[in-house]
Amino acid sequence: MIDKRCPSVQDALADVPDGATVMIGGFGTAGQPDELIDALLDQGARELTIVNNNAGNGDTGLAALLGAGRVRKIICSFPRQSDSWHFDRLYREGRIELELVPQGNLAERIRAAGAGIGGFYTRTGHGTPLAEGKETREINGQGYVLEHPIHADYALIKAERGDRWGNLTYRMTARNFGPIMATAARVTVASVHEIVELGTLDPEAVVTPGLYVQRLVQIERRVTRAGGFKAAA
Repeated sequence: MIDKRCPSVQDALADVPDGATVMIGGFGTAGQPDELIDALLDQGARELTIVNNNAGNGDTGLAALLGAGRVRKIICSFPRQSDSWHFDRLYREGRIELELVPQGNLAERIRAAGAGIGGFYTRTGHGTPLAEGKETREINGQGYVLEHPIHADYALIKAERGDRWGNLTYRMTARNFGPIMATAARVTVASVHEIVELGTLDPEAVVTPGLYVQRLVQIERRVTRAGGFKAAA
């Protein structure tokens, strides 16, 4: 019987080794799998390479992982925001490596990994420092840069509902990078607010098929101080 449910977030991440490449879903805090990040922090893996849209916000989630000195390199599009002080400090101290990738390129490099594409040419970044050291060519009179896929050992993503086979649906903007990251990792760990019986999810609404999910863990829905659900949780 196929059953990808894990009893806890700790069990789901117990085997992450030092030096692993970990994709973390989320667009800022929307769709960020905070419970999985907290479990990774407790688990103790070090020298991680993190792939994410940004470099953490405030002192929680991804920012806490950075602040604890557990990340050797980050591949992202928006490393500096008003509340990304942990990354800013580490980068100025030379304690973290940054690979800056335009957002569209980041999404396509992740998607390419899941689709088995060995590389692609894009105009984005051509003629800028982001293209230094990369292969370029002219196509129809325009300059293009060769970009390569980003693969990961683990992908940590957050969905809304799932079944024991790992089929997932998402909540609004919390969807963002989750679906493509799930295809690009050797092991995808998904947190969900609800695990439903097989056949409950409308097949037309399933965004990530269980084929791409290895571990599923249920989490509680976080609430705001006012008592309402957190937006895009």
